[in-house]
Amino acid sequence: MKSKLRILLVDDESIIRLDLREMLKEHGHDIVGEGCNGEEAIALAQKLSPDLIVMDIKMPVMDGLEAVRRINAERTIPVIMLTAYSQPELIQQATELGVYGYLVKPIKEADILPTIEVALARANELFALQKVVGDLKESIEIRKLVEKAKGILMENYGLSEAAAFRKIQKLSMDKRKPLKEIADAIILAREVNLDTAKG
Repeated sequence: MKSKLRILLVDDESIIRLDLREMLKEHGHDIVGEGCNGEEAIALAQKLSPDLIVMDIKMPVMDGLEAVRRINAERTIPVIMLTAYSQPELIQQATELGVYGYLVKPIKEADILPTIEVALARANELFALQKVVGDLKESIEIRKLVEKAKGILMENYGLSEAAAFRKIQKLSMDKRKPLKEIADAIILAREVNLDTAKG
């Protein structure tokens, strides 16, 4: 676990925030902001970019679940939800929104640290997975472009598939540019030629 976390606390009961602040500070964490409703949570999350948000579900103005939904629409910040009610439907909703942990009030110090550890471990797994998915998507896109560029070279120069690929690789090395850029340039040149021919 990251030794010192920047934490945002959001609860409409100031006594709960005070207790949490003391518990978390005692364990070396930074409380970077505090709010008392969902709207404040959204504004503070955008402004402060905390490592973790500890937020109540039931609050005035906007509840914690709606705040999580809106925060996650911009960027994912791990959230631990607090509630005085252990209602299954609330837990279900929180889980569907991707909440990373759940604590029932009154909060015991013995519970909060393990919950933070689990929440951060889950968040790190998800971020790693998102990166893998992003990398995969990018490599599929590059492959599609290279395939298209190969097809153009095969058609224009009567090359075999292997020779067309070698030509793209050689251009990539000679010009010190990624395969994607070379493929893009070949496709663009083809489109320009077709437009010129039409004109």
